[in-house]
Amino acid sequence: MSAAARPAGWSLRVRLTVVTAGLLCVALVVGAVVLSTVLSRGRVAALDAVVRARVLTVADLVRSDQVPDALPVAEPGEIVQVLDPDGRVVASSTTASRTLPVLPPDLLRDLVARADGPDPLLVSTSASGYDDAVRAAVLVPDGGDGAVVVATVPLTEVEGLVRALRLSLVGVVPVLTALLAAAIWLALGRALRPVEELRAAAAQVARSGGPGSLPDPGTDDEIGALARTLNEMLDRLEVAAARQRAFVADAAHELRTPLAAVVAALDVARTHPDAYERDELVADLTAEAQRMRALVDDLLLLARVGSRPVPAQDVDLGAVARDAVALARAAAGRADVGVEVRGAGRATGDPAALGRVVRNLADNALRHAVSRVLVEVTDGRVVVDDDGPGLDPADRERVFERFVRLDDARAREGAGTGAGGVGSGSGLGLAIAREIAREHGGDVLLSGGRGGVGGGLRAELRLGPR
Repeated sequence: MSAAARPAGWSLRVRLTVVTAGLLCVALVVGAVVLSTVLSRGRVAALDAVVRARVLTVADLVRSDQVPDALPVAEPGEIVQVLDPDGRVVASSTTASRTLPVLPPDLLRDLVARADGPDPLLVSTSASGYDDAVRAAVLVPDGGDGAVVVATVPLTEVEGLVRALRLSLVGVVPVLTALLAAAIWLALGRALRPVEELRAAAAQVARSGGPGSLPDPGTDDEIGALARTLNEMLDRLEVAAARQRAFVADAAHELRTPLAAVVAALDVARTHPDAYERDELVADLTAEAQRMRALVDDLLLLARVGSRPVPAQDVDLGAVARDAVALARAAAGRADVGVEVRGAGRATGDPAALGRVVRNLADNALRHAVSRVLVEVTDGRVVVDDDGPGLDPADRERVFERFVRLDDARAREGAGTGAGGVGSGSGLGLAIAREIAREHGGDVLLSGGRGGVGGGLRAELRLGPR
């Protein structure tokens, strides 16, 4: 069987049509069998009532010794006879011969042996001398000197009715199945048309490799919800792609400056070897290399944030903050700035990552502080205040963007590092701090300076519940 002919290769519309039509066909067949069975049993039950009543009536006549010459019958083809113990006819209805018993002697003896009691024995047999198949009632009345009353009605009508019904259903079921399959095919075509339009539009967007949108049927059903969800996803993907392109462009631009400095220094050293001392060249190249390494490290850290599970460790925020501030102060070389860490608190997360956040905030505060930096720690919260020039409220979200540049006094003090540049001068410090904080279920927020330092900027690390 070829792959195209296998059910797995069929379209959804074909599979749904085949499965639904198949189930309907099975239901129709089962219904036809049940209907014919019910009709057959109902008709046989009606015939049973007829022969049973006839046998009881004639049995009463036998008991009272009032058997007429012609026994009464009512139904077409009905036969009633009174037979002696040897199977000879004693009395008969006009629908049968007085010399030919309705049942053969062997069968009659077997039925008489089973007909024990006041109720007639009801059986179906094809051994009647008058019809191919009959429904018979046999009763041995008390006080009848062994006489046997037998009444039969032919089953030809019942069998013909059931046969005609089954033949008609054999023709009707396939026709109904075909009509239902056609209706299902058309209904599924209408229902799946919006899905096909979505697929074609998605394929076009994939081929073009650019922005695009999918057709919205404008309905409130699942298809409409799917179209709107996919369009939202495409919009977010486009925004993410635009941010990624901008980020790559900014990173390339940032790397060009130290690379250009390295190339220039090497050109000078090659062109004028006597004018460029080796120690001076090494110092210049080392500074630029460290700058590039710091930028690359920050880029790698940003790439890893969100792609790894956050350890659920119990963290002593006070100890983390004190270690991070000590490292930031040593790197900043700002002996003229007083730094104080107050309070204690705990949180849940990665101690090293949280230490990086606090150090970035402290680096930023030390770079711009005039004389003092205050760090306050409580449960799930670290606040860093400085007394520097502060930041315009309109720029307090912009500084979290990667490689953003501001022209205010705070940016100029960190010239070459970017507003929010920290420690390494990569321009990614606050962006890294916020990404790590959000990875821990928290955030980093900036506001005007408060507390004991006055003025400046307040950076607040808020972490999720423990």
